[in-house]
Amino acid sequence: MKLISALIFCLMLSSVGGAFAQGKAPAFTKADTLRGKLTPLRSSYDINYYHLDVKVDITNRFISGSNVFKFTTTEDLQRLQFDLFANLAVDKVIYKGNNLPFKREFNAVFIDFPGLIKKGNKEEFTVFYSGNPTVARRAPWEGGFSFSQDKQGKPWVGVSCQGFGASSWWPTKDHQSDEVDSMMISISVPDGLMDVSNGRLRSTEKLTNGYTRYNWFVSYPINNYSVTLNIADYVHFDDSYAGENGNLTLDYYVLRENLDKAKKQFGANVKPMLKVFENWFGPYPFYRDGFKLIDAPYLGMEHQSAVAYGNKYLNGYMGSDLSGTGYGLKWDYIIIHEAGHEWFGNNITSKDIADMWIHEGFTMYSEGLFVESIDGKKAGAKYIAGVRKKVANDSPIIGPYDVNTEGSSDMYYKGANLVHTLRTIVDDDAKWRSILRGLNKDFGLKTTTTNEVVKYINAKSGKDLTKTFDQYLRYSGVPELEYKVTPGNVSYRWVSQVPGFDMPVRILNGNKSQWIKPSTEWKTMKLKTSFTPDLENFFITVKKVN
Repeated sequence: MKLISALIFCLMLSSVGGAFAQGKAPAFTKADTLRGKLTPLRSSYDINYYHLDVKVDITNRFISGSNVFKFTTTEDLQRLQFDLFANLAVDKVIYKGNNLPFKREFNAVFIDFPGLIKKGNKEEFTVFYSGNPTVARRAPWEGGFSFSQDKQGKPWVGVSCQGFGASSWWPTKDHQSDEVDSMMISISVPDGLMDVSNGRLRSTEKLTNGYTRYNWFVSYPINNYSVTLNIADYVHFDDSYAGENGNLTLDYYVLRENLDKAKKQFGANVKPMLKVFENWFGPYPFYRDGFKLIDAPYLGMEHQSAVAYGNKYLNGYMGSDLSGTGYGLKWDYIIIHEAGHEWFGNNITSKDIADMWIHEGFTMYSEGLFVESIDGKKAGAKYIAGVRKKVANDSPIIGPYDVNTEGSSDMYYKGANLVHTLRTIVDDDAKWRSILRGLNKDFGLKTTTTNEVVKYINAKSGKDLTKTFDQYLRYSGVPELEYKVTPGNVSYRWVSQVPGFDMPVRILNGNKSQWIKPSTEWKTMKLKTSFTPDLENFFITVKKVN
């Protein structure tokens, strides 16, 4: 059996995405595969509903509770896998009133049912658990719980776990491909404090042990890492927005010392953001659950309908402009960026975090659209071009599949420039807007892949952009346009890591422009003036050769 397990594990590792095939393959473990691969023990059931019920003992940094799994079998099964970090105890698993046997391996938990469950059956079990969750060392980049205090010395607690794993604090099927259809989140906190989670507050219950339970209901599919809790002595204020799908409630939960600042900052940013993003991306995806901003003890996170905010009520990114253009100091970066994820990340979610560029590239691009709404299209292009200085070109944006590993952080800056380059190639803003809105309509409340997104944009644009996507996503570099000038002529070609790379590019000539379609072979055309590629709208390098 050990030999068979080892062989299976080696076969699993051999399926790691080809994006990293260019260089030395990273070293992955069986734990990475158990977490990242959608094996038959996970794909054989579809999650329909969770009821997560957790008590948070802030003093001891201890959590305890349960989660109900309601699911439909997609294949016959007798065993399945769910996930919970090894530092948290599985106290028991209950199925039809009886304890189920379970086995743990790293952060995976395997349960065995007493008999075969046939395909199409609806079943449920409940996991009871407890322990001290991981405390984040550098939230939100390194996930876990954040324990802090407000200025009055009262507890202020949050959690962030994107990439790190929702199973770091609650038992779940921890794979992005399967979003639960709806869920109840019940968080019990010490009296005098409040919990704010995703969705709508259904009720509060005064318990007998000095705790109060807050019951929040999420009525839409939600990815695991978006599920959240926020605990503090919050003060609440609200507003509403007349949006594309009617009246959208806006609810704000902030520390008492931040109330006046929050009213000013949220008022200046939220409605303009919604106007811009609804125009370009379509209706806010979660009208039934509303939109919330919540003071968090870390910088921010795109928790669905409950966006965590920690930008200190400053414009820019903690008071700085990532683009260096000055445009980024006219708005609050965390509000705009994290709320943009409601469309790209929460509405549209990648099946594997290797494809996280779908979340981050489009969302950073949305910042340029917001700049455009304030200062015009050219300013938006300058903002996106300005973030290129942060591109490392260290490794591909797409990470290795099936091992819960993201690609390069270039998914943000290079990803945004890829999306802007695509808009420029489409060269029709009405069509481009319909593509962005179409993505959110056709892939909304679903999980998807890079290949599906590429196929969709190719079809809707009427252009085969596959090689462009490949260069920016699957390789570490950017394409270089080589050219050489002879009397009256210019010759040009692409130098690219993609065989047959043929991305069209725009050449500027004063107030006029023309399109050329270089390939990896030299082409020649007449040249009346200078050869000036449009570097503001194309993320490329240019090299003059002899």
